[in-house]
Amino acid sequence: DFIRGMMDCSEVVDQLRKQIPDEYKEFRDLDYTTRLSDTLTLSTFHGCPPDEIESIMEFLLEEMGLHSIVKLNPMLLGKEKTHQMLVKEMGFREIKVPDSAFTRDTTWEQAVGFVERLGNKAEKLGLGFGAKFTNTLIVGNHRSFFPDSEKEMYLSGPPLHVLAMELVAKFRKTFGNKYPISFSAGIDRLNFPDSVALGLVPVTVCSDLLKPGGYARGFGYFKDLKKRMEKVGASDIQGFILRAYGHGKEALSQAGIGSDHPLRAEAETYLDDGRDLATLLDDETYAKVLDKCALLNTETYTTDLSTNPRYSKIRNAKLPRKIDSRLELFDCISCDKCIPVCPNDANFTFVIPQMEIPILKVQRQGSTWTSRQDGTLCIEEKHQIGNFADFCNECGNCDIFCPEDGGPYVLKPRFFGSRES
Repeated sequence: DFIRGMMDCSEVVDQLRKQIPDEYKEFRDLDYTTRLSDTLTLSTFHGCPPDEIESIMEFLLEEMGLHSIVKLNPMLLGKEKTHQMLVKEMGFREIKVPDSAFTRDTTWEQAVGFVERLGNKAEKLGLGFGAKFTNTLIVGNHRSFFPDSEKEMYLSGPPLHVLAMELVAKFRKTFGNKYPISFSAGIDRLNFPDSVALGLVPVTVCSDLLKPGGYARGFGYFKDLKKRMEKVGASDIQGFILRAYGHGKEALSQAGIGSDHPLRAEAETYLDDGRDLATLLDDETYAKVLDKCALLNTETYTTDLSTNPRYSKIRNAKLPRKIDSRLELFDCISCDKCIPVCPNDANFTFVIPQMEIPILKVQRQGSTWTSRQDGTLCIEEKHQIGNFADFCNECGNCDIFCPEDGGPYVLKPRFFGSRES
């Protein structure tokens, strides 16, 4: 029902029309969009059986008529390749990927099988089909953030970027550029332009936007992309794909525009001068050149990516910045990270005067309760953080991105409670 409502929300639109005030009644008859989406990305949890993934995708294609994308897991690389890249090449020796993570997850051969079948089914139905890389990587719980009862945790960030890109390269070696690829793994402002140059659509980001600055960090993404595009003389994304790594001319040859082709010399001139090659070639040929260039770019970018110093353990092992103070229970550094990462805007800042609040402890004695004062809570910082408990859905972002885990930090008490309190 939810999916059907996304594909046709006419009923909801009709209800909302009636709520438009009389002074804006001219808006009641506007032709509002009633199809919010006709595309769905399926992201299954680790260990979901491959036949179940395929069955869900078949339902989305056949029964719901949706253009569908299947999100795949990094375990597809296999135990040996994952260990080689993660431990031997990037140097994350303390990270152990349990064998069970591979045995209970989809294998590469199984994924290739259902991608081929689902791709053929989508084509017959006149629907789009693609893949997304990747989900998180299962690793053993070797830190102190989670209790010992939790045997596994999930890795993302820089090392996952390398593993996911390796899968993109492997996927394209198998299927070419037949299926579009959506990408989300360790994206930041520095590797965002490279991911765009590979023809990945869309390139999405999560962890980096949850760092200080929040969504404002996105400005840097497009600033760096613009610089890279200007450097190679590209005015649009297609032009950037053709020029990013200098594979445009090789792509022409692979697309059938060889040295003896009548358009070869002129096409090379277009590439050198930064002109739009699409104005010279027909649509089919131009698309083929772009596909070939995206494949060449993928090979160039992923070659030796695992030995790139910026993804190594050494470059990603910096400890949190420390200040000569120590936090106690309920204290926080007031870094304000929890404010931009809250999806419901439940966290906020406010200013209060310095004050002391008595700490009362209550004890049961027989059939009654008694209380006694046990010290005072001193509020010394004016800048405080509050939380509308009714708005909080306990997503965990506050815990994940709170630097308090690394302590010690500056003492600044925080108060969490309902609006009434």
